[in-house]
Amino acid sequence: MALFVVFQTTFFLTLLSLRTYQSEVLAERLPLTPVSLKVSTNSIHQSLHLQWTVHNLPYHQELKMVFQIQISRIETSNVVWVGNYSTTVKWNQVLHWSWESELPLECATHFVRIKSVIDDASFPEPNFWSNWSSWEEVSVQDSLGRGTLFVFPKDKLVEEGSNVTICYVSRNIQNNVSCYLEGKQIHGEQLDPHVTAFNLNSVPFIRNRGTNIYCEASQGNVSKGIEGIVLFVSKVLEEPKDFSCESQDFKTLHCTWDPGTDTALGWSKQPSQSYTLFESFSGEKKLCTHKNWCNWQITQDSQEMYNFTLIAENYLRKRSVNILFNLTHRVYLMNPFSVNFENVNATNAIMTWKVHSMRNNFTYLCQIELHGEGKMMQYDVSINVNGEYFLSELEPATEYMARVRCADASHFWKWTEWSGQNFTTLEAAPSEAPDVWRSVNSEPGNHTVTLFWKPLSKLHANGKILFYNVVVENLDKPSRSELRSIPAPANSTKLILDRCSYQICVTANNSVGTSPASIIVISADPENKEVEEERIAGTEGGFSLSWKPQPGDVIGYVVDWCDHPQDVLQWKNVGPNTTSTVISTDAFRPGVRYDFRIYGLSTKRIACLLEKKTGYSQELAPSDNPHVLVDMLTSHSFTLSWKDYSTESQPGFIQGYHVYLKSKARQCHPRFQKAVLSDGSECCKYKIDNPEEKALIVDNLKPESFYEFFVTPFTSAGEGPNATFTKVTTPDEHSSMLIRILLPMVFCVLLIMIVCYLKSQWIKETCYPDIPDPYKSSILSLIKFKENPHLTIMNVSDCIPDAIEVVSKPEGTKIQLLGTRKSLTETELTKPNYLYLLPTEKNHSGSGPCICFENFTYNQAASDAGSCGHVPVPPKAPPSMLGLMTSPENVLKALEKNYMNSLGEVPAGETSLNYVSQLASPMSGDKDSLPTNPVEPPHCSEYKMQMAVPLRLALPPPTENSSLSSITLLDPGEHYR
Repeated sequence: MALFVVFQTTFFLTLLSLRTYQSEVLAERLPLTPVSLKVSTNSIHQSLHLQWTVHNLPYHQELKMVFQIQISRIETSNVVWVGNYSTTVKWNQVLHWSWESELPLECATHFVRIKSVIDDASFPEPNFWSNWSSWEEVSVQDSLGRGTLFVFPKDKLVEEGSNVTICYVSRNIQNNVSCYLEGKQIHGEQLDPHVTAFNLNSVPFIRNRGTNIYCEASQGNVSKGIEGIVLFVSKVLEEPKDFSCESQDFKTLHCTWDPGTDTALGWSKQPSQSYTLFESFSGEKKLCTHKNWCNWQITQDSQEMYNFTLIAENYLRKRSVNILFNLTHRVYLMNPFSVNFENVNATNAIMTWKVHSMRNNFTYLCQIELHGEGKMMQYDVSINVNGEYFLSELEPATEYMARVRCADASHFWKWTEWSGQNFTTLEAAPSEAPDVWRSVNSEPGNHTVTLFWKPLSKLHANGKILFYNVVVENLDKPSRSELRSIPAPANSTKLILDRCSYQICVTANNSVGTSPASIIVISADPENKEVEEERIAGTEGGFSLSWKPQPGDVIGYVVDWCDHPQDVLQWKNVGPNTTSTVISTDAFRPGVRYDFRIYGLSTKRIACLLEKKTGYSQELAPSDNPHVLVDMLTSHSFTLSWKDYSTESQPGFIQGYHVYLKSKARQCHPRFQKAVLSDGSECCKYKIDNPEEKALIVDNLKPESFYEFFVTPFTSAGEGPNATFTKVTTPDEHSSMLIRILLPMVFCVLLIMIVCYLKSQWIKETCYPDIPDPYKSSILSLIKFKENPHLTIMNVSDCIPDAIEVVSKPEGTKIQLLGTRKSLTETELTKPNYLYLLPTEKNHSGSGPCICFENFTYNQAASDAGSCGHVPVPPKAPPSMLGLMTSPENVLKALEKNYMNSLGEVPAGETSLNYVSQLASPMSGDKDSLPTNPVEPPHCSEYKMQMAVPLRLALPPPTENSSLSSITLLDPGEHYR
């Protein structure tokens, strides 16, 4: 025992001595400074790779050590990063460590140094840092080449939203360098005269082919070169969503997920993210070939629990999601099939379908949806193999769509897709009577009834309506009835009925049967009841109507109206206990007047008109202005009237009129008020509140003044359109009096002119008879034609007159006539002297017409100065003149012998020579030279006398005592022709 104690004491003393020695040895070697530091670069990843060793480590001993690393840029004093690296160091071990730089390594020189400290529990405290290793310099610029401008980093790949530092290196400091990001200039920080760095924060994704950055060097205006890079910006890899796995046959698991945004970039810089499926229970892994789904084969063992991890990975990032589930709870059945319908009738059908078998005793839960007539019904049924369901309470002649889906009834996961089919039920007889109404126009002796009905809804038609039966029964003569069959889709018919009461029954018919009858009665009394019309106001929701209840029993009320612009009669049935309703329809248009009639239906189904209402769903301003007439214009007033303006066709109820008046004085007359028009001009305005008042007297005006006016109606929505002012000028105060005098005078003159025009033929025949043809006169028997036997113009030389009457007046002036120089005194010329050339005895014994005519062709210059009238001719020649002259020569001789020698000189202008035809019958003349008992000549035609005016003689004015209407003055040279 003592020996054991001695041995134990010796062992501990030896161990203590060994430890003390070891500590002393380590203490002498410490600190352990890193040596053999080497730094390499990786430009692609912009990283520095360090490797070093630690000397003086005990042989085969491991120590936990901490290394502190310093990195400087450009200068050793410019430390940009300091960090610690902990690891376990073995004897003679080479250590490695990497550092990624934000600034591209090509843009600056880097310096690295390192020191260490032992961080091991086997060494007693205190521990202290070793000395720094020497600075290791790293520079890449020497390998750039001969270029003058460089931009870094090359083809860098970052995620959207990252911060990126770029730089350029310019070998020539004289160059001015500008850098641009997608065409927009950027500004950076100059690190040294050759290098400038740019910090880009939260870089955006612009395109999958990268973002363009370039720098341009220039001196003055001369470009020295352009250098650029492509910065590849990737969308951020998203975590897969909706990761799920399920089985349809217990053989394969189908896993799906939502991959999110694709991070692939152009030119294969970064392919699409990859997905890997890893199951932790089995330890198996599968690389998925699709981005959103993957199949996993189920083994035949008894594994029911699965724990899947889905890993999404790209060049920059890795993400993963995990699910844990029981296989039996993730059963997604295949879709049902063979959906059919059996025993289909008007209201029932049987639906059948099949499902895919899964396992023995597997229970399916199926859901049925039935769609038809805007309705949807849903039924649930549990089945084992095949499904069947009885569909009831269906509508006749209706197309339905039925579909079914199924799921696992034990552990519900999700429904299958729908499987369905359409079917149509059979027709049935219509179930409701048509809605019928009528319009009655009473005429003498009969009624014109227009019958209307609404088509049955599909719910009540129970099939396609083929025709409507209209039965007209005379209630006064029950034996008389009429049946009309009207093919569908007609909805009206016209009936001409006599003054009897009639019952009309209307039914709808399809291929199966007839609907119940709708009955309406037409009374024998005419429907001419006068009902006062009431105005109502409509709203956006329609018209709200109310009426007084009809005394007595009624079975209901009917409100009818017309829809515009089709003018189709519409009606609405209201119950007997209701006295109000709202008529609303999309057909109501603003600015259209609607007339409503309210009828009460008696127990005998006779309609009685109760009330009339009219209104607009929305009133509008009048669409046009009246045509205004100006009446009774005076110097102080005028009247405006527009009697023909219709208010019924306007888009609102006319409440009155506005009369606008303008004048130069710009002062409003009484009853007018100042107003400002839409164009800013001022005028006077008068308001007429009565729409039936369509005239206005504008008075208190100034004479000879200029006024302008226009008239516009107004409704509750506003007044009519702006119109052009009509101009009117008031007359002078005295002009009206002159008009009152002149108008009757003008009227009388016009009346006289009209009478004269109507009697013009009578006046012409009375005062200016037609001139007969001179060739029909007997005087032509004495004419000797010289050249042209058909000469139509009579010359003086061609005709020798039968008698010349010399008419003279007492004048002091004398003229020489016919070559003589004897003068006539006033006493000698007081009475006309007649020279008669008597016809032969043969001609004298007979009586012929006396002819007097006037021919202006003797002298055109004298034609306008003469006048023609009757010539006084003695009924019988004086005895001294009874000699017969049978030749023109004798006539001239007699003329010269009896008269010309006695005339002498005659006063100029006082003597006229009148030619009297030899056929002229004597008329009243000078009493002294005529026989006492003249022979009455027969009725004669009178011609206007011929006149010859000497060119050298002035025409004498006619005298009062002269009975000559024409004076013939012969030239002295023509007396002896």
